[in-house]
Parts: sequence; structure tokens; C-alpha cells
Amino acid sequence: MFTHIALSSLNGLELMVYNYVIKNKDQVMYMTIRELADGAQVSTTTVLRFCKKMNFSGYSEFRIRFKLYLEQEEKLLLTSGVSEIVSFFKSINNEEFEQLIARAAQHIAAAERILFVGAGTSGTLGKYGARFFSNVGKFSNYIDDPYYPISTNMYKDAVAIILSVSGETPEILKLASQFSLHNCKIVSITNSDTSSLARMADFNLSYHMPQILIASEYDITTQVPVIYILESIGKELAKKMGH
Repeated sequence: MFTHIALSSLNGLELMVYNYVIKNKDQVMYMTIRELADGAQVSTTTVLRFCKKMNFSGYSEFRIRFKLYLEQEEKLLLTSGVSEIVSFFKSINNEEFEQLIARAAQHIAAAERILFVGAGTSGTLGKYGARFFSNVGKFSNYIDDPYYPISTNMYKDAVAIILSVSGETPEILKLASQFSLHNCKIVSITNSDTSSLARMADFNLSYHMPQILIASEYDITTQVPVIYILESIGKELAKKMGH
């Protein structure tokens, strides 16, 4: 119902509607458009735009189709957070997403150097990505220090794979601009393709998961989609290298 291609067309406010719908799916089918707008903290106009981008004629059709969609789902007892992950995998189970993975691999395959970049949890995943890519035969390094100096032309034939949930971390954006300045291509993996990092990148992949912060500071947004995306790109690279 919610494809990756359709989700990629949503702006920040429309993504708020999507995240609210996914987290409150049992209530949404009974809500008026005003109640949904208030719950998602957006306007009714934004809700209507969301419906249009999801290929519904209006809110009434969306609510009917959404109810049918839920009724067709298997009745599973899902723990907190699992429903969002299930929704992610459903959204990427199509040829369009496979093509995005193939395009990402194409950007990376010809590079002489691969650098994974991230801070915090994203830095840890960058280290994993570098090891996974190296395992499939594409030697990679990682940078998990957001203040790492980028000041030479050694990155001219390199690709920086930059990981960031928000895509708005100032230190990561500064690193990205330095990579661009030294003719290094950027492939970003972010939660939203409307973020600053996504717009700076030569190619971006987004996973559109509800962002969860503890104490308005510590990000515990699930990174299962990131691991899946990294492994999918790595396996595509292995195919290109004849493994």
C-alpha cells in the first residue's frame, strides 16, 4: 500500500502524517481528516496531499482502502517497533527498490576507494559496512570521527558512503561539503530524502522510519533498514565483481 517510491515523494510534513498513520493504524481508520491532522500536528491540506501522493482520490478513499489493507494483514502479535519494520520491508518488496540498490552499487563499483562515514550509532554501522564490503572484495575504510580532516585530493576517485538518521548533523554536513570540495562522490543513507545531506549527495537512499528520541537527544530509531540496505548494496557489488 505504501511503496518506497511513493514514500520518497513525501516532504517533511507529509512524512509526519505517514509516521502517525503507521504508529496509530488501529485508530486511523475511524478518524476524521481533522482528527488525523491534529494527531499528526499538520494541516488538513497536508493530509490531503499525503493521500494524493499515495494515489488516493481523497481522504475517504484512503480511509476505506487503509481499513481493507489492515483487514487483509495477518493478525500477528507484534511487539513495539516491529510493525514499522514490517511496513519497511513491504514497501521495498518491488522492482523499483531493487533498481535503486543497483544504481547505488553502480556509483560505488568504479571507485578506487570506499569510505564509510558516520557519527555515533551511524559510525558503528559504518564500521560494519566497511567490513561487509571488504568481505565481498571491495576494500573499504571507515571514518567515525566527525572532525576528521579532509584536506587533500586523495579522495578524487573515491566514494564516501555517509550514514545519518536525520541528515542534519552539522559536523556530518561539514564533512560532506569537504568531500564534495575534493571531488569525492557521496552516497548517503538517511531516514528522509528531504534532509540536507540527502540533497547534497550524488545519490541517496532513504528508509522512512519513525524517528525515536529519548530525552529529546538520544536517537534510538531502528537501524535494521540501514543494515539491510548496506548488505543489499554489498551483495550487488559482489555480483558485479563476479563472485
